[in-house]
Amino acid sequence: MKRGISFEIPNKYGSFLGEIVKPIDMTDLHWRVEDAESYLVVKDQLADELFPKHLNGITGMGLKEYLQKNRYYLIFADLKAFPIGEILKDVETYEEFANSTCQLVLLIADSAYATIYCKEKEHIEWLYQNAKSLGFKNIQYITDENDTRIKLSVW
Repeated sequence: MKRGISFEIPNKYGSFLGEIVKPIDMTDLHWRVEDAESYLVVKDQLADELFPKHLNGITGMGLKEYLQKNRYYLIFADLKAFPIGEILKDVETYEEFANSTCQLVLLIADSAYATIYCKEKEHIEWLYQNAKSLGFKNIQYITDENDTRIKLSVW
């Protein structure tokens, strides 16, 4: 069974998070941002943190606008999406994810490695096709058989 996808993004400034989740209706979700090390880019220089603490627990519309209107440099990012009105609790393993209300987990590690877990099988296909159309490298499905990740976090 497909759990999600993994791929490599360019290790450079951009708006990759907004591009990655573009096929998903982010407005129906509430996002928990965990342990991120990513920075806004202003005049081609690293500036403030992309996800200051006050952004933890951001609405989908707010996050969508924020990610699409800014340029940033991703080092590590850990975003988890929940239905609006649900408690935004951390899920640490795939089993916890599968048994929770969390709908999507998006992880970026080492500035280039993206991993997405998603409960909606149709969304996995959309995300895969989107990553392919954006020219991302080494796109693979994550399945029950090949998933080696122990924790659903970047640390």
